[in-house]
Amino acid sequence: MADVRDVNLNRLAIFVAVVDAGSLTAAAARLGLAKTMVSTHMQRLEAEVGASLLIRTTRRLSVTEAGRAFYDASVKILRATEEALSAVSGETAPVRGTLRVSSPIDYGALAVAPTLVELRREHPQLDIELICIDHYVDLIADGIDVAIRLGRLADSNYRAVKLGTFVKWIVASPAFIERWGMPRAPADLSALPFNAMTVLPHPLTLELHCMNGDTGAPHDKPEKQTVRCESAFQVNTADACRAATLAGGGFGLLTDFSIAGDIASGHLVRMLPQWSTEPASIQAVFPPTSHPPAKVRALIETFKKQLAYS
Repeated sequence: MADVRDVNLNRLAIFVAVVDAGSLTAAAARLGLAKTMVSTHMQRLEAEVGASLLIRTTRRLSVTEAGRAFYDASVKILRATEEALSAVSGETAPVRGTLRVSSPIDYGALAVAPTLVELRREHPQLDIELICIDHYVDLIADGIDVAIRLGRLADSNYRAVKLGTFVKWIVASPAFIERWGMPRAPADLSALPFNAMTVLPHPLTLELHCMNGDTGAPHDKPEKQTVRCESAFQVNTADACRAATLAGGGFGLLTDFSIAGDIASGHLVRMLPQWSTEPASIQAVFPPTSHPPAKVRALIETFKKQLAYS
């Protein structure tokens, strides 16, 4: 068994960068080192730990089973080191390093990317990578520092900070409304063509909430209604659902942040404007630590500031 005193711990950061980048060349560019130097560091690290970590050919680089286990451990070591430095550095220390953020695709493009640009403007020594994907990622296994998530969170051991809220509105194109008419009550929606998102647990069911308490119905009617839609055009991304709604293929139940511009321009119209989904949370999720790294705290503060101005 290798002795920790024989291992150059600086090489852990280089090894993690190689695995994350997928090649020695890409890692060298990310680290600002010569490719030959990165290769030498990897060879010496393998000698120090007494195991083959990487398989290098002329066409590709892959990670051995031992290398994958060593990578997971190295990520935890580097994260713990960052936390330790953050705990002792104080608030005046510059925010630096690499920040990896994941986000849903539509919200990532509309809100997260601009926020990260502002974050880097405020902290130019911080390198940022945004991964937009519509399924949950494993923060530890995928080396993600912060995941921006929408809606109710599954139970987990991660920490979460609420950044803001959003709702979904019932919208349609003017041409759709001209053809099908404007519904007068939520129950009328069941007879209309609907653009549904298959990634939702119940894509054909609408859980609607009367935001101002005025349902326009007798007082014994509830302020929450469930509508089951039968005729649906089904898609698997929010962008495709918005596009289908703009094209008049059906009405949509879409997030306010994604269609506010379409409504302002008149390309979409809110149907039953007193009805929407209940407000849901926009949250920053990150691994549990007693001292979140300065880069994570900086992201949260910048995000809250941006949402307050929007």
